Amino acid sequence: METVTLRRMLVVVTLAGMACFATAAYAKPSGNWRITFDHVAENDGTIVFRIAPVEGTPVDVETKIPAKTTENSVAQLVSDSLKAKLGTKDFRIGVDDGESVIVKKRGKTKKFEVTLVSNSLTGLEINIHRD
Repeated sequence: METVTLRRMLVVVTLAGMACFATAAYAKPSGNWRITFDHVAENDGTIVFRIAPVEGTPVDVETKIPAKTTENSVAQLVSDSLKAKLGTKDFRIGVDDGESVIVKKRGKTKKFEVTLVSNSLTGLEINIHRD
């Protein structure tokens, strides 16, 4: 019984790792990104996004999210964290449609990638795509 559970756990971890690698391998830089949240955070946790400019140093942005936080409030917290860490000189960051965070480059800022580094929340769905 324990062997079956261990095998299932290994399969899940392996598939999750492959999914993360596939996402990173096929990400393409863009000047406009949208991070969309859906549902409610069921527990206290953190979300970490990586902003990686072409030919630049990646920046990790951590946001602490309390339990029972709705998608709109999560979007606002993430937007505030991104603004605090990245500033507003090179990026335009804001909330769109309540549950989405828009990150756009300003002026001659290089294109960049946005990836989810870690998420310790349950119940909250996070989607990242080029806009």
